[in-house]
Amino acid sequence: MTQELYVQAGSRIRELREKRGYSRELLAEKADISSKFLYEIEVGTKGFSARTLSMLADGLSTSCDYILYGVAEYESKEEIDYILQQFPDEKTTEIIKILNAICQLAIFST
Repeated sequence: MTQELYVQAGSRIRELREKRGYSRELLAEKADISSKFLYEIEVGTKGFSARTLSMLADGLSTSCDYILYGVAEYESKEEIDYILQQFPDEKTTEIIKILNAICQLAIFST
């Protein structure tokens, strides 16, 4: 990842943390990292592993894609599941493919 990507990702992490009313200490605990390391991630001075990214995304109830690229944020996994359950089973796979295509278009069109 480039430094700019880390800076943008850190900014989104901080924004989501504050939006959810989490202290830095609480999110760090959820992600199993130190609050000092979380601060360094948020200001973009430190990179992070895929495991840390995944733990932060889980702790913030968002996707890794949103943290990295600013797309595909959702409020909760349950909300997505609920929406998908509204469709017949045979349509779910098609809908997921369409949503993935939309995400890819959004990522690569910026």
